[in-house]
Amino acid sequence: MHVGLWHYLALSLILFSIGLYGTLSKRNAIVVLMCIELMLNAANIALVAFSRYVTPALLTGQVFAIFVMVVAAAEAAVALAIIIAI
Repeated sequence: MHVGLWHYLALSLILFSIGLYGTLSKRNAIVVLMCIELMLNAANIALVAFSRYVTPALLTGQVFAIFVMVVAAAEAAVALAIIIAI
């Protein structure tokens, strides 16, 4: 069985939906942060999948995914510092 672009996008959609549900329904700040990280990782999967299947010679999806990971790490650090300060 060949794993195509649709499979990666379906996985990304499922992970993003789980993260969105958790973000909107939970009241615990740590759980909300984890759900936001899940949503960002779902976006990374979609970026890398599109990059792989649309323009395989270029690494634009991987570069954007690295930027998203950097932003996610900074967001987690700042949010945890705010939570600890409160």
